[in-house]
Amino acid sequence: MSSVSVKKERLPQLDTFRALAILGVLHVHATSFATMASVHLKGFYLINFINVFFRYGTPSFIMLSSFVLFYNYYNRPLNGKLVGGFYKKRMLYILLPYVLISAVYFIYKMHVAGTLGTGAETYSDMLARYWKNLTEGKAYTHLYFVYISVQFYILFPLLLLLFKSSKWFTRWAIPIGLVLQWGFVLWNKYELHYPSKGNLAITYLSYYMIGAFLAIHFDKIRGWLMNDAKDLSPKAKFWNTTLWVSWAVVVGVHVWFYQEVRLHQMVADSLWYELLWNLHTMLTAMVLMRIAFVLFRKGPKWLVKLLTRLGELSFAVYLVHPLVLGYYRDTYDWFFERFHLGSVTYFAWVYGGLLCALIVSWIVTQLILRWIPGAWVLLGNIPASLRKKKTGPSAPASATNRNV
Repeated sequence: MSSVSVKKERLPQLDTFRALAILGVLHVHATSFATMASVHLKGFYLINFINVFFRYGTPSFIMLSSFVLFYNYYNRPLNGKLVGGFYKKRMLYILLPYVLISAVYFIYKMHVAGTLGTGAETYSDMLARYWKNLTEGKAYTHLYFVYISVQFYILFPLLLLLFKSSKWFTRWAIPIGLVLQWGFVLWNKYELHYPSKGNLAITYLSYYMIGAFLAIHFDKIRGWLMNDAKDLSPKAKFWNTTLWVSWAVVVGVHVWFYQEVRLHQMVADSLWYELLWNLHTMLTAMVLMRIAFVLFRKGPKWLVKLLTRLGELSFAVYLVHPLVLGYYRDTYDWFFERFHLGSVTYFAWVYGGLLCALIVSWIVTQLILRWIPGAWVLLGNIPASLRKKKTGPSAPASATNRNV
């Protein structure tokens, strides 16, 4: 193992990646109810496409989280100081916000159910239910991502040690991740029957391994990310073309598959759902990495600046946006009392929810992180561009070191 810490190049392109990933999350969440509610409308095909196409969001965040960790820690000496610093940062900027935002959603769900302040259950019962939700990642539908991230953080020092000590493991990391992930999927389907497997990190092990592999071999993939397609070597061109063609085919099949299930009640084994989702999201995560670097290099400056800020706020937006979306959906009756329910108007209402969730979450989280002292305890690490000189415990300023 290397005992010398190597300073890593800052990669601001990763904030562009984060922005594209959070847009994926928002599209899926905004269309979740609409896919079945619109089956009688011609607009169903577009809504179904959006809902399936953008499913890459959370898996891409998972891959990027692994990439960032291994990119920053792989070439540093693995000792008590490094492990202690690692866990301190995750406790402050991931676990603490998770605990507090889970409490916010716990109260919000009681508000929606009409039980808040009614005395329907004792405080001890409420606390026990909150603790159960917290320890199972079920405080709200989107918080499973933070829950599985915490699981990965617990295992990260051991995985880092394994990667640093075994060239064989490093070389075969992606196949090993796929075998272990699918081994668990099959075990759970035919024997274990654990109902919430999506809340377990092993379900996403292939993404963690892809992120680790790309980070460790970043010098080898740098040319693919940094250069235009015409400047790639013949071998790189071949693999780049293969990636894009495979991605397009898999996404097309995945969209068609859900179209048939939702529109024509096609019956399929659950493994088909798992396989198409896994292939789609793995390929998309790698395609997004390429797109993020191209956009950062060749995109309009205003767009890069906008995506960079959204990427910096992606974790906070991820935490907050379901609240905005939940209140927006209460406008359904008001909206369609004024407009005839049709494909165009329904799509406009659905996409209005996405824009509302994006814009309101963006503005609110930026204002909170910029102006409210100690906001990091609820929304995570404050971006360097918004950070005052003294905002609480120190946090990494590099875009590469962002938590999500």
